[in-house]
Amino acid sequence: MASFNKVLLIGNLTKDPELRYTPQGTAVANLRLAVNRKFRDKNQEWKEDTCFITAVVWDKKAENCNQYLRKGSPIFVEGRLQSRSWEDNAGQKRSVIEVRAERVQFLGSPSGAKQQSAEVAPQVAAPSDASTDASTDMSWLEEESEDKLNES
Repeated sequence: MASFNKVLLIGNLTKDPELRYTPQGTAVANLRLAVNRKFRDKNQEWKEDTCFITAVVWDKKAENCNQYLRKGSPIFVEGRLQSRSWEDNAGQKRSVIEVRAERVQFLGSPSGAKQQSAEVAPQVAAPSDASTDASTDMSWLEEESEDKLNES
């Protein structure tokens, strides 16, 4: 039987990214998202439901998120669901399901980004250098929009 595990989310950060490093020196950041859904109830009144989700970002993407995102930043996350379990300090078994982010796209303007100096943050998720991967590039989204326009 085939399996498929893909998550696409657009939401806002509920707090600043939490960056830490593994003992081997690998960067990992937790992004706490709020994803809203508007709907009509039985009485046709508008209601809003909010889902709070943690996305985990690794390596250079984690460092970029920590540098350019802050509480309230709108982002697009593409990834997969992942569960993990551990034993807490009291000896109780804990488990969580979170999103393992494979792509993070910054949706807001750079004016609200964290700034290390007086410089303005770049328009895309990562500084432009040879090591930047396609997951932080907006071109895939723009190309897809153009294709849909050309189809009509």
